[in-house]
Amino acid sequence: MADETLDPQDPTARAATMREGFAVLGVGIRRQPWMFALATFGGVLFGALTVADAWVLGWATQNALLPALEDGEVGTGAIVGVVALFVGVAILRAVGIVARRLGAGIMQYRLQAAYRREVTRQYLSLPMSWHARHPTGQLLSNANADVEAAWSPIAPLPMALGTLAMMVIAAVQMITADVVMGLVGLLVFPAVIVVNLVYQRLASPLVTRAQQLRAEVSEIAHESFDGALVVKTLGREEEETARFAARAAELRDTLVRAGRVRAAFDPALSALPSLGVMIVLVVGVSRVLDGATDAGAVVTVAYLLTVVSFPIRSLGWVLGEFPRSVVGYRRVHHVLDETARMPYGEEPMPVVAAAEGLRLDVEHVRFAHDPAQPVLRDLSFTVEPGRTVALVGATASGKSTLVDLLTRLVDPDGGRILVDGADLRDLDHGELATAVAVVPQSAFLFDDTVRGNVTLGADVDDAEVRAALRTAQGDGFVAALPDGLDAQLGERGTSLSGGQRQRIALARALVRRPRLLVLDDATSAVDPEVEARILGALRAQEAAASLVVVAYRKATIALADEVLHLEGGRIVDRGTHAELLARSPSYARLVNAYDTDADGDPDTDGGAGTGADSSREVHA
Repeated sequence: MADETLDPQDPTARAATMREGFAVLGVGIRRQPWMFALATFGGVLFGALTVADAWVLGWATQNALLPALEDGEVGTGAIVGVVALFVGVAILRAVGIVARRLGAGIMQYRLQAAYRREVTRQYLSLPMSWHARHPTGQLLSNANADVEAAWSPIAPLPMALGTLAMMVIAAVQMITADVVMGLVGLLVFPAVIVVNLVYQRLASPLVTRAQQLRAEVSEIAHESFDGALVVKTLGREEEETARFAARAAELRDTLVRAGRVRAAFDPALSALPSLGVMIVLVVGVSRVLDGATDAGAVVTVAYLLTVVSFPIRSLGWVLGEFPRSVVGYRRVHHVLDETARMPYGEEPMPVVAAAEGLRLDVEHVRFAHDPAQPVLRDLSFTVEPGRTVALVGATASGKSTLVDLLTRLVDPDGGRILVDGADLRDLDHGELATAVAVVPQSAFLFDDTVRGNVTLGADVDDAEVRAALRTAQGDGFVAALPDGLDAQLGERGTSLSGGQRQRIALARALVRRPRLLVLDDATSAVDPEVEARILGALRAQEAAASLVVVAYRKATIALADEVLHLEGGRIVDRGTHAELLARSPSYARLVNAYDTDADGDPDTDGGAGTGADSSREVHA
């Protein structure tokens, strides 16, 4: 990630942050001009009417209160006039408050929603190679906390703009009321601004660090929760708790220090206007006694200082949010500015006369994460429509990488992959998914019903769902669940065994009727008998899909029409299972070793998977 560290102690960095903060506000204003205009109108109206309130108070003092004290009676007209002025100003000020808050709120939430959508769309468009380099916790922080931080100055912005208008109007009115008292009162403004700037200088590094720590806490928490099984089975709860607690404690201490700074400056910011009012009263009384001014002017200037001084702090609120906003905006745009893309063509999937398996051609494919260590080297093979090809190889032989290439999660560095004669890179976006489905070894289930996990929201009726489950040998245990297809599976399908989760994931792929089905060791958690029934059911379908199976068990491999033996990213031999066993000692050692390991594998489902599912599976 790009460097997001800001050093508020560096004058150059502070100036750059200020400029970048205003630039971020400019982006928001250009994207929401009407809401900004509404909020600004409300802020200016509120500021103007707040100053008008002081004028009304001064006018009422001079024209209603003092005459009443002198004459001993209050005229009806004066009372009506004063009440009408106060009510009118109050109503208009309330309109300003509503417009300001409504406009600012809508503007802020629209910007946050728009940027969250943009970040999410960007995540979906970026290739898997990019995602592999960025932790999930960081991506969640980009889409949530960083987006909120980027637009945090929007909320106080209309208030700050209204305050500027209020300060100008108030300064003019104070000078108009009495030049001497106006100049004395105006001294409070720069004093409050200076204190605000000092406060922001001390608070900004703490706020900036807190924003960075929020992202780190999010990353650690997500990683710990995601790896809960590893943490608990290896007894690492205390270490993970300590790792999280260290960052959480640093975040807490940083926020506490920021709170202490604010607590130290709040009394000063509150005291300055009161001090200014006292000075104005002293000077004002002296001038009234000398006959240089009247009591109404003293009340007006004193009241203006009282009501204007607090809103001045809104300027500090906006400036104080700039470091946090800039950090958040940079982190968000680190994602939005990413140029890594998987290009697509405009061709549709080739049309076939009947729903049959497609032809897959892999021609001289090369791929490498690191140019010095290629994963796949000049790989070529063909899968005829409706045929089954098994990929067999030791760890790091390139099987999973090939699966990613076949489903176009990544593109090859050289060569090409064709489906029914069309290069995958020439297909329009989404076309490949209509004909090709992959079932990974690690089956991910959502916190939803069985039906929801199979259909994923697609318009599929229950008959098709049950047919897919039947082919995947999952109809038996699903029927035994308390609510059948409506049974809630819990987060990641924790209420099911590993074999059951794999069969739900397989049914999810089958219900879409793919013409090419890629199984990346997708039945590793079921016993060989159930696995054989699954593969047999797949091949027995009237319009059988072409199958590419990453397999380890001899019983599974034996069902394939052709076996490709991979070593070091190359196909070192090919043929039927029996042919390879007879002529390739390395192949025989490999599959026999896998078969020996599988015999003692405690994760298999035993005989479960049909109507006679074991109680262990049903109630797992």
